[in-house]
Amino acid sequence: MMDRMSWRSKLINPVLDKEFRLRMRTFRSPLALMFYLLTIGLIALGFIYLNIGGFRGGPVGFNPNQSREMFYVLSVAQLVLIAFMTPGLTAGVVSGEREKQTLSILLTTQQSSATIILSKLVSSLSFMLLVILATLPVYSIVFLFGGISPKQLVLVFLFYVFTMFVLGAFGVMFSTLVKRTMVSVIVTYGFTMFIFGATGLLFLFLQGLMRQIYQSSTATYSWIGYVLGLNPVAALLSLFEPDISREAFRTWNNNSSVMNQAPPIELWQEFVAVYAVLAVAAVLISIRYIRPVLKKRRK
Repeated sequence: MMDRMSWRSKLINPVLDKEFRLRMRTFRSPLALMFYLLTIGLIALGFIYLNIGGFRGGPVGFNPNQSREMFYVLSVAQLVLIAFMTPGLTAGVVSGEREKQTLSILLTTQQSSATIILSKLVSSLSFMLLVILATLPVYSIVFLFGGISPKQLVLVFLFYVFTMFVLGAFGVMFSTLVKRTMVSVIVTYGFTMFIFGATGLLFLFLQGLMRQIYQSSTATYSWIGYVLGLNPVAALLSLFEPDISREAFRTWNNNSSVMNQAPPIELWQEFVAVYAVLAVAAVLISIRYIRPVLKKRRK
């Protein structure tokens, strides 16, 4: 019994234990989980209803190709839902303590700044991880019709975890730097909308520009593919379809040898490499600035 308690005290510190208890004891947590599963379930059932042959007047059936399309739709829809929920869970973890005037008390405990920040981040992301795991029965519908391997499902869930870590790290950073929770939430959602929407729109704009510039050029790949690699949706789809990465870097010409050439980097590889560095930097900034910095007096 003593060994078990010692291991528990090492793995779960008081801050993390308090966050777990407060988050799971509220009525909002099961309510959010219910609506999340309801949304994913309706998307899956709606896709099946619209794609079975009986709805279109033909023979009733659901082939593996449609099952693969359903998996893509569910994966993108869940990624969007993660982007919608994660900032709301993390953007007020530090600023909320500051507004309740409990942050100074928390900082006077024996817990280090790194322990406080990581505990806040882990407790917020643990609920999102619970939500993601709860959608596994919905994905079992895809395996019922075939077309998707377990490896692809594992890769998708690992991508979800990484995306949650990135958005959560920036949410905690903005919550640490910004004193007001409302402002922190707005800034975090603005950052999320930028990486999800602005990167894709910027890629489309630059792609149209490159088509005019390289209309008669023999150049192989364009640098604008690196812009699309910053988009989470494009990175997720590149896990399933490698041709997306090739099309993102290809300039607009009809040379078949150029079209079949391998891209300099896969979009998902660029996404993981870039945002891993940025997320770690965001966590380090949060650890650095959670405690008030005393200004040096001028002589």
